[in-house]
Amino acid sequence: MLRFPRFLTALLIPAAATTLLASCTQSEATEAEQPKGFALSDTMMREIQLDTVRAEPVRNELTLSGQIATNEDQTVKVYPLVGGVVEELNVELGDHVTKGQVLAVIKSGEIADLQNQAANAGSDLDIARKNLAVAEDQFKSGLASERDVVLARKELQKAQSTAGKSRKQLSVYGVSEDGTYTLRAPISGFITEKNATDHMQFNADNVGNLFTIADLDNVWIMANVFESDIAKVKQGYQADVTTLAYPDKRFTGRIDKVFNVLDPDSKVMKVRVKLPNPGYLLKPEMYAQINVLNTEAQQMPAVPAKAVIFDKDRHYVMVYHDRTHVETKEVQLAKTVGDVSYVVTGLQPGDVIIAKNQLLIYDELND
Repeated sequence: MLRFPRFLTALLIPAAATTLLASCTQSEATEAEQPKGFALSDTMMREIQLDTVRAEPVRNELTLSGQIATNEDQTVKVYPLVGGVVEELNVELGDHVTKGQVLAVIKSGEIADLQNQAANAGSDLDIARKNLAVAEDQFKSGLASERDVVLARKELQKAQSTAGKSRKQLSVYGVSEDGTYTLRAPISGFITEKNATDHMQFNADNVGNLFTIADLDNVWIMANVFESDIAKVKQGYQADVTTLAYPDKRFTGRIDKVFNVLDPDSKVMKVRVKLPNPGYLLKPEMYAQINVLNTEAQQMPAVPAKAVIFDKDRHYVMVYHDRTHVETKEVQLAKTVGDVSYVVTGLQPGDVIIAKNQLLIYDELND
């Protein structure tokens, strides 16, 4: 029989007791974490939703403010050709017009002068034709020289040039016999600016554009980027847009232009987002919030943001092994972007987690 010296026996007994106590404590802790007989019922299995941790490229999100503007490539200002008086005004601000539609009818004294000039040019042309015919007849009969015929032909050419110029001017203005001309819509779109009133008198020197027409099938959003965020935006980045008018509706476009200058007063740089406008929901001058998304080359384990439980200033995820083994795992989050949370520690790609109704299981295991 093996015998230990008394001094060894005195040392071993407390050590054995300590080991036994630690074993019991660990066993109790395990039982506290995973209650005896714990198992997910068939009903609970139908209620929960499982998901797999995946390594995904890390997305960044930057929130900007901006304003909706018309697409300047599809916006036209309509100017009067000459001064006059607005006799008919056929459109109002916000009206939709089609290409060629009459916007206004204007009566102009300048147009009347052009018509008189055109009439005089026509008379001069008739006289020049007759003079040439007379000169040619006289030349044949020996009563006029060849020089007279040449001069008559030059006068006819001059009269034809003057008459042709008058006709072209009148055709450009689209005038009628009573000295009026019409302003027509050069494109289809909406009247976004109107500077004309019925019976308004003006001349070409003291008035700018009478109308502005914009095609709102596509619109621009001019967003403000502060100096500290300039490196976070680039052409081609996706942009999700929301407005006060439609808080639950999301419009998606892309940054198609970065204006590489800062406003000297506000110290912001402008970026332009171009996006379609179905149903013309987006109106010029509306305020908008723009979430700019971009993806880094770095990858991290990613989980649905709804799967993360925040309790006692810590984040937890319920890891599913099987129906009788569900583990409460503390995780450290890098950040949450949209509906995805990126995990620094606590999970590995391939881990199965509970992504729906996980709080019920967390409460049962951690009460």
